[in-house]
Amino acid sequence: MARILIIEDEVQIRDNLVRFLRLEGHEVAFAEDGVAGLQAIQAATPELVICDFMMPRMDGFAVLAALRSDKALRQLPFIMLSASAEPERLDTAVAMGASAYVTKPFRFAEMRELLRQHLPATT
Repeated sequence: MARILIIEDEVQIRDNLVRFLRLEGHEVAFAEDGVAGLQAIQAATPELVICDFMMPRMDGFAVLAALRSDKALRQLPFIMLSASAEPERLDTAVAMGASAYVTKPFRFAEMRELLRQHLPATT
């Protein structure tokens, strides 16, 4: 299956996502903030990133901007998680190149469908 990186500072959400993705058969790594997330991406490029918006040290928009400005990582699928359903935030994430924007709380069926849409067909 796929290598997935979760960048999420809320322990319960992060742990639930890790468990779910591992049960789905994926190799999962995680980081607690955007700075650690970018370091993890550089160390071992995942096939998909699931990233919270509001985090300490570096928010999800900054992580996404860093990825989209890097030629080697520009096409990396990126799912933004947020507790905010503000249309402006969604529009900004999409304009910056997010593959999807998911509001918390989310359903695992929704996440499973996003994985199907944004991971290579071979996974």
